[in-house]
Amino acid sequence: DMQLAVTTNEMQQGLMGRKDLGEGQGMLFVYNRPTQVSFWMRNTPTALDIGFFSSDGVLREIYPLYPFDERPVSSRRTDLQFALEVLQGGFARLGIKPGDKLDIEALSEAMSERGFNPGAYRGLVPSAR
Repeated sequence: DMQLAVTTNEMQQGLMGRKDLGEGQGMLFVYNRPTQVSFWMRNTPTALDIGFFSSDGVLREIYPLYPFDERPVSSRRTDLQFALEVLQGGFARLGIKPGDKLDIEALSEAMSERGFNPGAYRGLVPSAR
């Protein structure tokens, strides 16, 4: 159960202030092209893990994030297009590890349902509808 953060406002807000994130829930940040990404935990009271995915949907890096920590956690790679925040330890509890893949087709469909054109995002399926 992932909430999508696609617009600038959604990405800036992220999970700030959220205390109700449950197991198996999270937020998936979708960038329109591959980049190096950096996150912090300003105004975020919940311990999280963040996973960074390349444009082919492959999980490349996972880092812990700590409540209210404003030190940036930056990716090592510069070819990342998706970032997924889950409860801290969530990747391990679900058995998700680097090398695993996002369901790009399902993500493309969710983007279409939100009114976004998946074809405008590198790595997504342009004809998801």
